[in-house]
Amino acid sequence: MSLPNIPDISPYISLKRCETINLLLSSIALEEIGLSHILNAQGEKLQHFLKACPKNIQDFFAMNKSINEILRSIVSSQILLQFKMEDVMQMDYESCCESCSPKEPACPSHGKKKPKPDDCGKGD
Repeated sequence: MSLPNIPDISPYISLKRCETINLLLSSIALEEIGLSHILNAQGEKLQHFLKACPKNIQDFFAMNKSINEILRSIVSSQILLQFKMEDVMQMDYESCCESCSPKEPACPSHGKKKPKPDDCGKGD
């Protein structure tokens, strides 16, 4: 039996701050897509169950409990994703992305180009 061939991979990763922020936002979006697929599957499961016309009330209770547990889990995941999104949005995106992208970043609260530092975060 031979030993596995492990390639020589350098653990050094060179990402700029704005690239990291973009990757974090992409990961949040992908998690949201995954949760939407789970919700869709639960809807299909319920439709299939109702088409089967179960006669026993216990079957309805069991299905309700199963879907309720999944929905509670999805809501918990949504809350964590919201926290993650808020943390990413608090990062200093404007100061780091001027060198990464040709477009000027917009202020998240006003949508203006190149805001003054004291303008961002104030209510309209």
